[in-house]
Amino acid sequence: MMGEMQAWVVQRCAPIADGPLRRVDREAPEPGRHQLRLRVSCCGVCRTDLHLAEGDLPPKRGQVTPGHQVVGYVEAAGPDCTRFGVGDRIGVAWLAGTDGSCRYCRRGMENLCRQPSFTGWDSDGGYADYCLVDERFGYRLPAGLTDSQAAPLLCSGIIGYRCLRAAAVPDGGSLGIYGFGGSAHLTAQLALRLGIRVHVRTRGERHQLLARELGADSVAAPDRPMPEPLDGAILFAPAGELVPVGLRALAPGGTLAVGGIWLSGIPPLDYQAELFDERKLRSVTANTRQDGAEFLALADRFGIEARTVDYPMSDAPRALADLAQGSFAGAAVLHN
Repeated sequence: MMGEMQAWVVQRCAPIADGPLRRVDREAPEPGRHQLRLRVSCCGVCRTDLHLAEGDLPPKRGQVTPGHQVVGYVEAAGPDCTRFGVGDRIGVAWLAGTDGSCRYCRRGMENLCRQPSFTGWDSDGGYADYCLVDERFGYRLPAGLTDSQAAPLLCSGIIGYRCLRAAAVPDGGSLGIYGFGGSAHLTAQLALRLGIRVHVRTRGERHQLLARELGADSVAAPDRPMPEPLDGAILFAPAGELVPVGLRALAPGGTLAVGGIWLSGIPPLDYQAELFDERKLRSVTANTRQDGAEFLALADRFGIEARTVDYPMSDAPRALADLAQGSFAGAAVLHN
């Protein structure tokens, strides 16, 4: 047996200021078939973790450990593991498993599997000393990325990449981004490298400053008009009231992709002003492993850089509170 470890758990769902997380001692997990046990080096902090702690995203089980942007090193392997060996560096993302046999999996749309499991929601995640991963859903990370740089790419980056594809911006086109946190600042860099004009609408001076530093073509508050009709847009902010705003900003035929797993209520839509001319509104649900592999390769190729704010693992509640308050720009990373 491995012995004990420390892990953060969602003790009870409550506003982050009321302390929903508790750090506990647990037995370190033993890997089963196809599983690896990782010594967690660091774990990115995602808004989904905040939604989980506060109950907007109800936990699948009691005392689950959050965290799904995990970088760790293999310490033990269970039966039938063939992809990785002891000492290898592995990335763990949101999608933890699928049934592999449903009609969506058979079509290459495993993000829509009806019996999926997710890291830090169904299975314990990376706010801990150790975690398990099905090696079939782990990622080999580019050697040029530090652990801290790699962590935010594993959800913020991958989901942002899928959102960018969903927004379907043509070469040389224009993209609107609403909200500018961990995912948006990575997506903006990729879009700019691909020759897309990027217009950012976000609250908060820190976020606006980061968008300008990264080279966005325009930066303003969410209620300010866009300088040109948008070929596509992504809503990263969990604010349903921005859906009509984003739709009205689209050129005919444009797509607004909603990137969050949780969104506040959407006001009634005006068909003529906001959906006519084949404007499209679509959600983005999880990701496929192909999305992850493609994005990590592009991030390595283009030198996509996560702007990180580092916290010790012992300060996970403070990192989530700072995220809720918009106290930093970029992405927070917890370190063991």
